[in-house]
Amino acid sequence: MLIVADENIPLLDSFFSDFGDIRRVSGRELSPDQVRDADVLLVRSVTRVNRDLLEGSRVRFVGTTTIGTDHVDRFWLESQDIHFCAAPGCNANSVVEYVLAVASLHASRRGLSNWARQSVGIVGAGNVGGLLAQRLERLGFTVVLCDPPRQQAQFDGLDEPSATEFSSLEQALECDLVTLHTPLTRDGEHPTYHLLGAQELATLRSDQLLINSGRGEVIDNAALLARLQQPDAPTVVLDVWENEPKIDPQLLQQVWLGTPHIAGYSLEGKVHGTETIYRALSRFLGLPVRKQAGQYLPQPPLSKLAFTSSAGDDAIQLALHNCYDPRRDDARLRLSMAGDEQQRAQAFDRLRKEYPVRRECSSLKIQLKGSSKSMGEQFRSLGFKVNI
Repeated sequence: MLIVADENIPLLDSFFSDFGDIRRVSGRELSPDQVRDADVLLVRSVTRVNRDLLEGSRVRFVGTTTIGTDHVDRFWLESQDIHFCAAPGCNANSVVEYVLAVASLHASRRGLSNWARQSVGIVGAGNVGGLLAQRLERLGFTVVLCDPPRQQAQFDGLDEPSATEFSSLEQALECDLVTLHTPLTRDGEHPTYHLLGAQELATLRSDQLLINSGRGEVIDNAALLARLQQPDAPTVVLDVWENEPKIDPQLLQQVWLGTPHIAGYSLEGKVHGTETIYRALSRFLGLPVRKQAGQYLPQPPLSKLAFTSSAGDDAIQLALHNCYDPRRDDARLRLSMAGDEQQRAQAFDRLRKEYPVRRECSSLKIQLKGSSKSMGEQFRSLGFKVNI
C-alpha cells in the first residue's frame, strides 16, 4: 500500500508505517502525478482535494488531519466511492487556548484588574466555539452565542433540545470581545463568506477586540483594512487571512496581533488530528486500533508552576502566558514579511512548517500553596492539572 501524505503531518511514521510505504509531499504543491499510484491520501487544509487532483488515481481513502473540510470536494469523493474522514474537534482546545491567551493580553493592555468582567460574542458554536463558551462561562465571563444554522436546527427539531440560547450577529458584535469560529460556506441560507463586511465592521467600537482564528474569508479583508485605517477602529487579532499564504502586508501592519494560521498548532492538537485519521484508516482496512496519541507526547519543557498564598488574580494569566504567548508568533510573522509577494508567501508557509513545539495547559501542573479554592477551580477550568 502506498500512502501519500503532507510532509507537515506529525508522527506519520509512528502512526502509519505499519500500513505500507509513505511518500511525503508538499501539501501546497501537490500534483495529480504525485497521487496517481497512491492508495491513501493524507492532507491538511492547504491541499485542494477534488476531481482535478484525484481523477484517474487509485486513491480509495482520503483523510484530512484538520477540523475544516472546505478544501475537500466531499460530494465528488462520495460519487467515486472514495472514503473520506476529517478530524473534527482535534485542535479545538488549542484554538480555545489561543483565544484565551489573546483575551488575557488584551485585558492587561486595557488595565483590567478582572479580565472576566467582559462580554464575549462567539460567532459559530461548533467544536471550538462551544468549548470556548464552556470555558468562558466557568471563568465568569458573559457569553453571547451566535450560530444561525444551529439555532434553526433546534427550532426545526433537527437537533437535540438544549438550554443553549442563541443571539443575532448584531448582538454578538456588541460584546467587548468578538471571536469568530464558523466554517467557510458560500451557499445556503446562512453563508459565512464575508460574513463581516464593511457594514458589520462599521458597527465595532474602538474599545472592542475582534479575533478571527476560524477562516480568513469570513471577514472581508479589504473592508477590514479600510476600517482599521479609521481613527475609531477596533482592536483586531488575525490568525487566518484571505489569500493565504499571500497575505496582505498592509493589513498585518494595521492589526494588533497577527499570526500565521497556527491557533490550532499545539502539539496535542496536531497529534490528535493524526490519531483521528489513523483510527479511521484502521477501521476502513478492518484492522485493530493499537496506537494512541498519549504514547507519543514527550515531556514538556516546563512541567510545573508554583503559586504561594500571595498570588493575585494575575496568576491565571501568568500561567496562560507560560504555556502560550501569541506575541512571539506575531513578531516572527512581521519579521518574515520582507521581499516580494512570492517570498512573503514562502515565508508564511515556512513559519507553519517549522512551527516550534507548543504545549497545551494540560501539560502544566499548577501547585497552589494556601490559595483560595476558587482559584484552583479557575485553573482547572482552563485545563491545568492542579495540586493544592
